[in-house]
Amino acid sequence: MPTMDTPQRYGTLTRALHWVVAILVIWQLTTATVTSLAEDSALDEILWATHKPIGFTILVLMVLRLSWALINHARRPASVSRLARLGHIVLYGLVLFIPTIALLRQYGSGRAFEPFGLPLMAGFESPEIEWMMTPANLLHGWLGWTLFALALGHVLMTLHHRFSRRTEDVLPRMLDVPPRQ
Repeated sequence: MPTMDTPQRYGTLTRALHWVVAILVIWQLTTATVTSLAEDSALDEILWATHKPIGFTILVLMVLRLSWALINHARRPASVSRLARLGHIVLYGLVLFIPTIALLRQYGSGRAFEPFGLPLMAGFESPEIEWMMTPANLLHGWLGWTLFALALGHVLMTLHHRFSRRTEDVLPRMLDVPPRQ
């Protein structure tokens, strides 16, 4: 399989980035769900400790993914509709925006941030920077749940395209499955 995208299929790097980000977003859903349902439990403490580093990882991978998409823009499979294109733009936007405002909040809080032991932000002693914290305080959770709902819609639409005879089967673009007959 070629590394670069083609008009018929996504290449290996696009596919790898898609599925790794998808798995990590599912992990974030899991950690957020456990925190919502069993806050301060032992399971919550174990899982929640991964939420920020995984969010940062998603942001880094999405910057790479967006860069790669722009490099492959002329070669990529065409969107099946304007609505599908808009849906992908919104998904990309949310997956970039949500961890970005979380990083702003982290910095504004004055707490250090060292994902996977890498010193990304040193903490500081002065008062919190409210304007940096406010967007995430207001939106991070709501946008996260919105992302999960849209991602579920993305999966359901892919299945619709797979099993509906009236639409193009888009699943072979991202998975090594034969097109429907």
